[in-house]
Amino acid sequence: MAERLTPEVIRAHVAELLHRNPDEAFEQDNLFECGMDSVRLLTLLERWREAGVSVSFVELAEKPTLEHWSTLLASRQPAALDA
Repeated sequence: MAERLTPEVIRAHVAELLHRNPDEAFEQDNLFECGMDSVRLLTLLERWREAGVSVSFVELAEKPTLEHWSTLLASRQPAALDA
């Protein structure tokens, strides 16, 4: 089963690639100014696509904040299956 992309999981993924503490507040920071680059963004994009989320590089790059990404990814996640 694919990992559910909660805001906490998204934050952890981003923090890992930017070598930041996931507990640090950076929801509204421009992630490109924090060290995000196209290679790191592609890494995240692949990870999130594997989780079943359909999102494009352009959609992420046009507003590179955790706040925006969390909202965008939440709206694109596949519906949870009832067990």
